Amino acid sequence: MGTLNVQFTNYACMAPQNTTNRLRPQLISQDIDSFHGLQTVSTYNTTRADASTAKLQEVYQTMLISQQTETEKLALYRAASDAARLAEWEFHNAVLAMKEVVRGQYGSDSDQAQAVGLKKKSERKRPTRKKPDAIAS
Repeated sequence: MGTLNVQFTNYACMAPQNTTNRLRPQLISQDIDSFHGLQTVSTYNTTRADASTAKLQEVYQTMLISQQTETEKLALYRAASDAARLAEWEFHNAVLAMKEVVRGQYGSDSDQAQAVGLKKKSERKRPTRKKPDAIAS
């Protein structure tokens, strides 16, 4: 049998980023500190467009605007959610009151009570006694 010659080459590759997950606030804070620290370095100059000070400033401002928009929309969502929850409870309580009125006006055994979702009194299953199990001696 022959031998297999394999050459390994060290590539500087990073794992693919999963951008569907949010970054931890601590990491964002560290990034902001690094960005502010870079502003004190007067000799920083790069040919990489994605690492230039102009690009960093642009994406930092975009992040701040997006976070502010998210916060505003989250506040609106919470307000709308609270309003919907209160409206649901109000509707539920009104339906319960209507059922009480129907039961009082037409009776517990009426077709009208059945029409609004109540069970007729005559159709309720009567409770039955359980026979005690025989004690084995």
